Amino acid sequence: MIVEADAVVVGAGPAGAAFALNLAPSRRVLMIDRREPAPLRIGESLAAAARRLLADMGLWQAFLDQGHEPCHAGRSVWGGDTPVEADALRDLDGPAWHLDRNRFDHWLRGVAVARGAALLVPAQPHAVERDASGAWRLDVNFDGRRLPVRTTLLVDAGGRGSPLLRRFGAERLAQDRLVCGFVHGTDAGDRQSGLTQVEAEAGGWWYTASLPGRRRVLAFHTDADMPPAEAAQTRAGLLARAATLPFFAEILAASGFQPDEAAGFCAAHSAELTPAAGDGWIAIGDAASSFDPLSSQGLFNALYTGLAGAEAADRYLAGDASALPGYQAGAAAIRAAYRTHLSAWYGLEWRWATQPFWRRRHATA
Repeated sequence: MIVEADAVVVGAGPAGAAFALNLAPSRRVLMIDRREPAPLRIGESLAAAARRLLADMGLWQAFLDQGHEPCHAGRSVWGGDTPVEADALRDLDGPAWHLDRNRFDHWLRGVAVARGAALLVPAQPHAVERDASGAWRLDVNFDGRRLPVRTTLLVDAGGRGSPLLRRFGAERLAQDRLVCGFVHGTDAGDRQSGLTQVEAEAGGWWYTASLPGRRRVLAFHTDADMPPAEAAQTRAGLLARAATLPFFAEILAASGFQPDEAAGFCAAHSAELTPAAGDGWIAIGDAASSFDPLSSQGLFNALYTGLAGAEAADRYLAGDASALPGYQAGAAAIRAAYRTHLSAWYGLEWRWATQPFWRRRHATA
């Protein structure tokens, strides 16, 4: 038996779930994901402007009920040796947020299912083709069984490494080699909660923030082909390098940070799928545009493209031929603004202008 859907979403992270929960009340939506949300992953910052998106989706109060931690200020050592602090008091959207990321991802999936989307997990498409009518046919491996699926619209929400649409005219362009090593742990004593803290160093930059449940994340960003990347790949390397930073060493000591035994390492580079939409398909979240974590825009972009993609999909399924090209034009405008802002942010730091990591960033400024 063939499963029929109006839209199949490959990937059920925040972007895929946001797309599904917005489209499912009016269309048949199927989400496919390889696994349940990973307990060990980076990406806990949600920009204050996400309040408007969550309100538009009818989710704002439910989000508040999740018990995530507001971020009231950012403190950085960037462009000079003295910490600089900026608060959120004048932001009309209120504070940003530090998330329990696993809880957030599970919640969004649950809302999508409650609104009518179907979810297959663990599942993965092993063959994707177009038939004579233009419909998509997918051979899905679902929990060890083969499941044929037919859909009008294919949605790539598989993240920055997704190969799903390369056979159909899309090209992924990586703009740098940024990677991230990270470790989570527990806090005690003076937690310095409600703060996002950033420090630049010769080989890259660091980030730490308190999280719900007296938790903390510590992360180091550098380029994959540079010697500091070796430290980023291990717990011991991360902690030893962090101890050499005067600002961060003080923060971790004051918070009583006790790192977990497990550490993580992942890609963090900027990349674009060109185009972000085509004949019968659309890409959202990191699959469309992946952002440098310095921007703190990754999760916001996931929610935004999930919502915008769902609106475009609904119009496309109703016969509006301009819907997907319109989404592509919007994605291009967002990418252009992001590149400008990223160059400006990195352009503020010149203390290590001769070091390879910073020389590369200044060359693109």
